[in-house]
Amino acid sequence: MKKIIIYSLIFISFALHAQEKDKYLPKGNEEFAAKNYVDAEANYRISQAKFAKKSKSSYNLGTSIYKQNQPEEAKYQFAKAIQDAKTKPEKHSAFHNFGNTLMKEKNYEGAVQAYKDALRNNPSDEQTRYNYALAKKMLQDNPPKNDDKKDKDKNKDKKDDKDKDKDKDKDKDKKDENKDKNKDKKDGDDKKDNQDKPQPKPSGANKQRIDNLLDAVSNEEKKVQEKVNAQKVQGKPQKPEKDW
Repeated sequence: MKKIIIYSLIFISFALHAQEKDKYLPKGNEEFAAKNYVDAEANYRISQAKFAKKSKSSYNLGTSIYKQNQPEEAKYQFAKAIQDAKTKPEKHSAFHNFGNTLMKEKNYEGAVQAYKDALRNNPSDEQTRYNYALAKKMLQDNPPKNDDKKDKDKNKDKKDDKDKDKDKDKDKDKKDENKDKNKDKKDGDDKKDNQDKPQPKPSGANKQRIDNLLDAVSNEEKKVQEKVNAQKVQGKPQKPEKDW
């Protein structure tokens, strides 16, 4: 019987008692609840940028990115959330979702440790306990490569190094004679390679996600500016009408 693997994802709407001016975090929570993950990510990123020292948006940002099937990128946000966490519930949730990203990457050893750290901060959470047991099972079924291959590779490297030393003694005089010439040629080739080397291009899916995110961020900033302009107009005193 095939097992259905479910990675539970924990989402927290952080309290804003110390961040009354941060309008982006609650807006991101609304978009997340509506499953508008790109718009949620845009708001969380603005919140993180504008309120870096106070905002707790790294965790929710990681969650919104994870929901877009970008576990590697989400992993770094969860790692930041772990560092910023002040309470046990926050640490538990951050470690839990950090473990989820490692499971996606099939890093079962790291996932086991992450879930273990999550349980240290909340031993009674059944979702984390289930994921912890699942990660241990996956690690048992897919153990890391043993050291036998490493030993063989090490011995082979030693033999190769020994052969290289023999060849090195034979070619030493010749290399010394052409050292300067080869160096100049290498410098020229390196310069050409750096000029001609094509820049990596994002994949179609990632490029589309980036474009959508940039549009969402731009729209949110426009909304804020329109609201500010409207408040300025409403607050401007009107001139009295002239009597003719």
